[in-house]
Amino acid sequence: MAEFDIIVYGATGFTGRLVAEYLAANYGDVKWAMAGRSLTKLQEVRDEIGAPATTPLITANADDPASLKAMTARARVVITTVGPYQLYGEPLLAACVETAAAYVDLCGEPNFMHVMIGKYHAAAQASSARIVFSCGFDSIPFDLGVWTVEQECIRRFGKPAPRVKGRVRAMKGTFSGGTFASGKATAAAAMKDPAVFKALIDPFALTPGFEGPSQPKGAIPEYDEAVGGWVAPFMMAVINTKNVHRTNFLADHLYGEDFQYDEMMVAPGLGEMGKAAAEAIAKMNPMNAEKGPAPGEGPSREERETGFYDIAFVAEMPSGERITATVKGDRDPGYGSTSKMIAESALCLIRDVQGEGGIWTPGALMAEPLIKRLEANAGLSFSID
Repeated sequence: MAEFDIIVYGATGFTGRLVAEYLAANYGDVKWAMAGRSLTKLQEVRDEIGAPATTPLITANADDPASLKAMTARARVVITTVGPYQLYGEPLLAACVETAAAYVDLCGEPNFMHVMIGKYHAAAQASSARIVFSCGFDSIPFDLGVWTVEQECIRRFGKPAPRVKGRVRAMKGTFSGGTFASGKATAAAAMKDPAVFKALIDPFALTPGFEGPSQPKGAIPEYDEAVGGWVAPFMMAVINTKNVHRTNFLADHLYGEDFQYDEMMVAPGLGEMGKAAAEAIAKMNPMNAEKGPAPGEGPSREERETGFYDIAFVAEMPSGERITATVKGDRDPGYGSTSKMIAESALCLIRDVQGEGGIWTPGALMAEPLIKRLEANAGLSFSID
């Protein structure tokens, strides 16, 4: 038996602090610890978030693999918020694989995920380590939203829909220094290495050995009859779509081998106003800015608590029939909601699901129990319209 149910690695960072705060406020029955590079900072954060003074603190550093292995050997599951993962993530993932600890992260870096799947999936299967990428707004609402609408299609029609559209109808939230740093690291890597660029543009970069049909690009504004309005490119589609395809791949093509999926944002306004709004959205990319928030910075508590999101998943059958599922969240997507999602994902791994080792997606390993957890505890709702 491991000493701790959960270790939060990166607990002094912006998102890691929110995760630790959530566990301290809601899960007094869980044996958990805070981990990071500096014992002094860990003590400060522990006191600031109101965690018990007895909360164990562990020092570990991505530059010291031995310290990571010693830490992961003490945990049933490690939550890591230390990014960019392509710069700092591999030593921890390798330690979890070696010590058979479960692992959840917030990775939205498909180039890193592509490489890690190739290097560690078989080893994780052998050691029984359950590695689960993208357990935040990247990509839980999208991964589980597609699963929800496809389950309804199977129930209603006896087969999945070959085409699903993810449409972000409303969203309020900002991003932190960690997100900005990850975006910049990915862009820099793509400039240097053609293999990185290939992983970014390939919809099936996370499904080794399988390449499905040509996918909708979602790259330019268009009128979408399915939502009755104009839609624009969605910045996070580059990672979410890949995770959805990996879920389908790991689930023995539950959605079919001919499955097509894209994500776009619904622009406000009708007619020409909607078209103009979609074109304006298409030109905006906060990651193109020279400077963004510094690591450790992010939205205020008020901004997090007044944030929200509303996403539609429109499944289209060959007969022309449509089914729509809706996923909503009650906090800003990137931080208020993400910190709850990753914590509940870790709890789901130790309390609700077994599952074999390997590199998983939330949808492939724990869709139904995780949806129940998120609805009961994390302010998310999943519904069929």
